[in-house]
Amino acid sequence: MARSKRKLTREEYERGLYDYHDPTARFGGAPPARSALTLRLWLAGFGVLFCAGAAALAFAAGLAWLGWVLVVLAVVGLVDFGWVVHRKRRGEPG
Repeated sequence: MARSKRKLTREEYERGLYDYHDPTARFGGAPPARSALTLRLWLAGFGVLFCAGAAALAFAAGLAWLGWVLVVLAVVGLVDFGWVVHRKRRGEPG
């Protein structure tokens, strides 16, 4: 069954996504899991700042290979930061 491409609302994310069924829901008292997007946002931000600062220090110390590794990690953290911001703006809880 094809689903339309309309934008989902925050209420729909909180209620559960289409065609998702948890067979253990409300069995054993386990609450539904929530995404830790805000924590992931803070960790990605810290990773970008730390890796960028450490890369600058590595280049200043003459360790170019380490500096480039840290630059790549900072770029990965920046992409993750952007993706989490995108998910939070479209209304996902967390």
